[in-house]
Amino acid sequence: MIGHLSPRVTDVQISAACYDAVLAPLGGRRLLRPRTAIGYRTDRVTLWPRSSRTSDAARGTHVAVTAADRAAVTAFHEAAAAVGAEVPHAPRPWPEHHDH
Repeated sequence: MIGHLSPRVTDVQISAACYDAVLAPLGGRRLLRPRTAIGYRTDRVTLWPRSSRTSDAARGTHVAVTAADRAAVTAFHEAAAAVGAEVPHAPRPWPEHHDH
């Protein structure tokens, strides 16, 4: 069970636009936006993208999210591609991780 995730990002504003778009199909909503982090919440996961505090560029983060149905998965995927996220493959079942 995940309590929350806090990926590091290099640009909080750009990340906010991305997360606003991709989390909406999953019921995610922005709760607040302090200077260095953005808060999002659904019924299952809390996500807090935070500004990277090192000189290194933000590193990629793999995040698995839960969706209500296949339509929400498709909407998430389409929103991610629309905002320019790197999408290595189309959504598909991953039986090694979850039954559906």
